Amino acid sequence: MKGKFITFEGGEGVGKSTQIKLLSDFLKQKHYDTILTKEPGGTDLGVELRKILVTGNKDKMDAITEALLFFADRHHHLSEKIWPALENNTWVLSDRFADSTFAYQFYGHNARVSEENLRYLYKIAVGDFKPDLTIVLDIAPEIGLKRSFAKAETSDNKELRFENINIDFHNRLRNGFLQIAENEPDRCVVLDANKTIEELHQDIIKVVTERFGL
Repeated sequence: MKGKFITFEGGEGVGKSTQIKLLSDFLKQKHYDTILTKEPGGTDLGVELRKILVTGNKDKMDAITEALLFFADRHHHLSEKIWPALENNTWVLSDRFADSTFAYQFYGHNARVSEENLRYLYKIAVGDFKPDLTIVLDIAPEIGLKRSFAKAETSDNKELRFENINIDFHNRLRNGFLQIAENEPDRCVVLDANKTIEELHQDIIKVVTERFGL
Protein backbone atom coordinates (compact mmCIF):
# COMPACT_ATOMS: atom_id res chain seq x y z
CA MET A 1 0.00 0.00 0.00
CA LYS A 2 1.34 3.42 -0.98
CA GLY A 3 -1.02 5.65 0.98
CA LYS A 4 -1.47 5.80 4.75
CA PHE A 5 -4.52 4.57 6.66
CA ILE A 6 -5.34 6.54 9.82
CA THR A 7 -8.31 5.63 11.98
CA PHE A 8 -10.03 7.66 14.69
CA GLU A 9 -11.59 5.79 17.60
CA GLY A 10 -13.33 6.54 20.87
CA GLY A 11 -16.69 6.58 22.58
CA GLU A 12 -19.66 8.77 21.81
CA GLY A 13 -19.12 12.53 21.61
CA VAL A 14 -15.31 12.52 21.66
CA GLY A 15 -15.09 14.77 18.58
CA LYS A 16 -13.92 12.33 15.92
CA SER A 17 -15.83 13.85 13.02
CA THR A 18 -14.54 17.36 13.75
CA GLN A 19 -10.93 16.33 14.19
CA ILE A 20 -10.82 14.06 11.17
CA LYS A 21 -11.89 16.97 8.94
CA LEU A 22 -9.25 19.26 10.45
CA LEU A 23 -6.55 16.65 9.89
CA SER A 24 -7.68 16.22 6.30
CA ASP A 25 -7.34 19.96 5.73
CA PHE A 26 -3.84 19.88 7.24
CA LEU A 27 -2.73 16.99 5.03
CA LYS A 28 -4.14 18.62 1.90
CA GLN A 29 -2.14 21.76 2.70
CA LYS A 30 0.88 19.45 2.72
CA HIS A 31 -0.18 18.28 -0.77
CA TYR A 32 -1.25 14.77 0.22
CA ASP A 33 -4.24 13.30 -1.59
CA THR A 34 -6.71 12.50 1.17
CA ILE A 35 -10.20 11.04 1.51
CA LEU A 36 -12.50 10.91 4.52
CA THR A 37 -14.67 7.92 5.27
CA LYS A 38 -16.46 6.27 8.17
CA GLU A 39 -17.80 3.00 9.50
CA PRO A 40 -20.49 2.13 8.99
CA GLY A 41 -21.48 4.32 6.07
CA GLY A 42 -18.40 4.66 3.89
CA THR A 43 -20.08 3.15 0.82
CA ASP A 44 -23.59 3.12 -0.63
CA LEU A 45 -24.18 -0.27 0.98
CA GLY A 46 -22.67 1.04 4.19
CA VAL A 47 -25.19 3.89 4.28
CA GLU A 48 -27.99 1.35 4.34
CA LEU A 49 -26.28 -0.74 7.00
CA ARG A 50 -25.66 2.38 9.08
CA LYS A 51 -29.39 3.09 9.24
CA ILE A 52 -29.95 -0.40 10.60
CA LEU A 53 -27.09 -0.33 13.10
CA VAL A 54 -27.13 3.12 14.69
CA THR A 55 -30.79 4.16 14.65
CA GLY A 56 -33.86 2.80 16.39
CA ASN A 57 -34.33 0.92 19.64
CA LYS A 58 -31.15 0.04 21.53
CA ASP A 59 -32.43 -3.51 22.08
CA LYS A 60 -33.51 -4.30 18.53
CA MET A 61 -30.56 -6.66 17.92
CA ASP A 62 -28.01 -8.53 19.97
CA ALA A 63 -24.23 -8.15 20.02
CA ILE A 64 -23.61 -11.08 17.67
CA THR A 65 -25.90 -9.62 15.01
CA GLU A 66 -24.20 -6.25 15.41
CA ALA A 67 -20.74 -7.76 15.01
CA LEU A 68 -21.68 -9.69 11.87
CA LEU A 69 -23.19 -6.61 10.24
CA PHE A 70 -20.24 -4.40 11.16
CA PHE A 71 -17.75 -6.85 9.69
CA ALA A 72 -19.84 -7.25 6.54
CA ASP A 73 -19.78 -3.49 6.13
CA ARG A 74 -16.05 -3.44 6.87
CA HIS A 75 -15.10 -5.97 4.20
CA HIS A 76 -17.16 -4.14 1.57
CA HIS A 77 -15.70 -0.81 2.72
CA LEU A 78 -12.14 -2.10 2.36
CA SER A 79 -12.71 -3.71 -1.02
CA GLU A 80 -14.64 -0.86 -2.58
CA LYS A 81 -12.97 2.20 -1.10
CA ILE A 82 -10.05 1.89 1.31
CA TRP A 83 -7.72 -0.53 -0.46
CA PRO A 84 -8.14 1.05 -3.93
CA ALA A 85 -7.45 4.51 -2.48
CA LEU A 86 -4.32 3.34 -0.66
CA GLU A 87 -3.03 1.68 -3.82
CA ASN A 88 -3.56 5.01 -5.57
CA ASN A 89 -1.24 6.72 -3.05
CA THR A 90 -4.16 8.39 -1.26
CA TRP A 91 -4.25 8.83 2.50
CA VAL A 92 -7.46 7.43 4.00
CA LEU A 93 -8.84 8.88 7.24
CA SER A 94 -11.61 6.77 8.74
CA ASP A 95 -14.04 7.66 11.50
CA ARG A 96 -13.99 4.23 13.21
CA PHE A 97 -12.65 0.86 12.10
CA ALA A 98 -12.31 -2.60 13.66
CA ASP A 99 -11.29 -1.35 17.11
CA SER A 100 -14.82 -0.03 17.53
CA THR A 101 -16.26 -3.50 16.99
CA PHE A 102 -13.99 -4.97 19.65
CA ALA A 103 -14.72 -2.07 22.02
CA TYR A 104 -18.49 -2.05 21.54
CA GLN A 105 -19.40 -5.68 20.92
CA PHE A 106 -16.80 -7.27 23.24
CA TYR A 107 -15.99 -4.81 26.01
CA GLY A 108 -19.18 -2.75 25.98
CA HIS A 109 -21.51 -5.73 25.75
CA ASN A 110 -19.63 -7.65 28.46
CA ALA A 111 -18.13 -10.25 26.10
CA ARG A 112 -21.45 -11.39 24.66
CA VAL A 113 -19.35 -11.96 21.57
CA SER A 114 -16.12 -13.71 22.44
CA GLU A 115 -12.79 -12.13 21.55
CA GLU A 116 -11.89 -15.35 19.74
CA ASN A 117 -14.93 -15.09 17.48
CA LEU A 118 -14.29 -11.42 16.77
CA ARG A 119 -10.70 -12.19 15.78
CA TYR A 120 -11.98 -14.95 13.51
CA LEU A 121 -14.38 -12.51 11.84
CA TYR A 122 -11.54 -9.99 11.51
CA LYS A 123 -9.42 -12.60 9.72
CA ILE A 124 -12.24 -13.35 7.28
CA ALA A 125 -13.20 -9.72 6.59
CA VAL A 126 -9.87 -7.90 6.92
CA GLY A 127 -7.07 -10.47 6.81
CA ASP A 128 -3.71 -9.26 8.13
CA PHE A 129 -4.34 -5.62 7.22
CA LYS A 130 -4.20 -2.98 9.97
CA PRO A 131 -4.23 0.84 10.15
CA ASP A 132 -0.88 2.62 10.00
CA LEU A 133 -2.00 4.75 12.94
CA THR A 134 -5.00 4.73 15.25
CA ILE A 135 -5.82 7.84 17.26
CA VAL A 136 -7.99 7.07 20.29
CA LEU A 137 -9.80 10.13 21.60
CA ASP A 138 -10.53 9.65 25.28
CA ILE A 139 -13.07 11.46 27.41
CA ALA A 140 -15.30 10.71 30.40
CA PRO A 141 -18.50 9.08 29.06
CA GLU A 142 -20.70 11.58 30.91
CA ILE A 143 -19.08 14.45 29.00
CA GLY A 144 -19.15 12.67 25.65
CA LEU A 145 -22.79 11.65 25.96
CA LYS A 146 -23.79 15.17 26.96
CA ARG A 147 -22.10 16.43 23.80
CA SER A 148 -23.85 13.83 21.63
CA PHE A 149 -27.33 14.57 22.95
CA ALA A 150 -26.77 18.33 22.73
CA LYS A 151 -25.68 17.95 19.10
CA ALA A 152 -28.76 15.85 18.34
CA GLU A 153 -31.04 18.57 19.73
CA THR A 154 -29.74 21.08 17.18
CA SER A 155 -29.89 18.74 14.16
CA ASP A 156 -32.04 16.04 12.64
CA ASN A 157 -29.55 13.38 13.76
CA LYS A 158 -31.37 10.23 14.84
CA GLU A 159 -28.24 8.09 15.26
CA LEU A 160 -28.55 7.69 19.01
CA ARG A 161 -29.05 3.94 19.39
CA PHE A 162 -25.78 3.36 21.25
CA GLU A 163 -26.02 6.63 23.20
CA ASN A 164 -29.24 5.33 24.73
CA ILE A 165 -27.53 2.32 26.32
CA ASN A 166 -26.84 2.67 30.06
CA ILE A 167 -23.78 4.42 31.47
CA ASP A 168 -22.17 1.15 32.59
CA PHE A 169 -21.93 0.15 28.93
CA HIS A 170 -20.16 3.41 28.09
CA ASN A 171 -17.72 3.04 30.98
CA ARG A 172 -16.82 -0.46 29.77
CA LEU A 173 -16.54 0.94 26.26
CA ARG A 174 -14.06 3.60 27.35
CA ASN A 175 -12.00 1.05 29.24
CA GLY A 176 -12.10 -1.20 26.18
CA PHE A 177 -10.57 1.44 23.92
CA LEU A 178 -7.87 2.13 26.49
CA GLN A 179 -7.10 -1.59 26.78
CA ILE A 180 -6.89 -1.95 22.99
CA ALA A 181 -4.45 0.97 22.86
CA GLU A 182 -2.37 -0.50 25.68
CA ASN A 183 -2.20 -3.85 23.86
CA GLU A 184 -0.97 -2.23 20.61
CA PRO A 185 1.15 0.80 21.55
CA ASP A 186 3.01 0.80 18.23
CA ARG A 187 -0.23 1.44 16.37
CA CYS A 188 -2.41 3.33 18.85
CA VAL A 189 -2.02 6.74 20.47
CA VAL A 190 -4.43 7.91 23.18
CA LEU A 191 -5.19 11.64 23.36
CA ASP A 192 -7.19 13.55 25.95
CA ALA A 193 -10.31 14.78 24.13
CA ASN A 194 -11.46 17.04 26.97
CA LYS A 195 -9.78 20.04 25.35
CA THR A 196 -10.72 22.81 22.95
CA ILE A 197 -11.06 21.81 19.30
CA GLU A 198 -7.86 23.66 18.39
CA GLU A 199 -5.83 22.23 21.27
CA LEU A 200 -6.81 18.70 20.34
CA HIS A 201 -6.13 19.40 16.66
CA GLN A 202 -2.59 20.52 17.51
CA ASP A 203 -2.06 17.33 19.55
CA ILE A 204 -3.16 15.26 16.55
CA ILE A 205 -0.92 17.17 14.13
CA LYS A 206 2.03 16.54 16.46
CA VAL A 207 1.34 12.79 16.51
CA VAL A 208 0.86 12.51 12.75
CA THR A 209 3.87 14.69 11.94
CA GLU A 210 6.16 12.70 14.20
CA ARG A 211 4.80 9.32 13.10
CA PHE A 212 5.18 9.92 9.38
CA GLY A 213 7.98 12.46 9.30
CA LEU A 214 5.93 15.18 7.63
